[in-house]
Amino acid sequence: MTKRMSALAVSAAVIGGFFVTSMPAQAATTAGQSVASAKAAVTCNEGQLRQQIAGLKSKAAKLKQLGETAAARKALSDAAALQRRLDACIKADNDASKPFPG
Repeated sequence: MTKRMSALAVSAAVIGGFFVTSMPAQAATTAGQSVASAKAAVTCNEGQLRQQIAGLKSKAAKLKQLGETAAARKALSDAAALQRRLDACIKADNDASKPFPG
């Protein structure tokens, strides 16, 4: 009985999490699309991401000069992750449906 209840609770939590994360995308209306794109612009600030990437790359160069290769590798890894995030944001903005064709 306990295993059944815990399995039921876990499956309910997973399904609830799925609905919570997928609901805004499904519930978007024509008025909500402009709000969604405005939110995307706020969460995906290209200038700020580019600045963070440049800062991490310069930090990695300084760390490499100081002989801290592990920390430099970590900084470059973080910069690469931010670059992938920036590329994904730019791609999402380009692929987003426009309110008017053309």
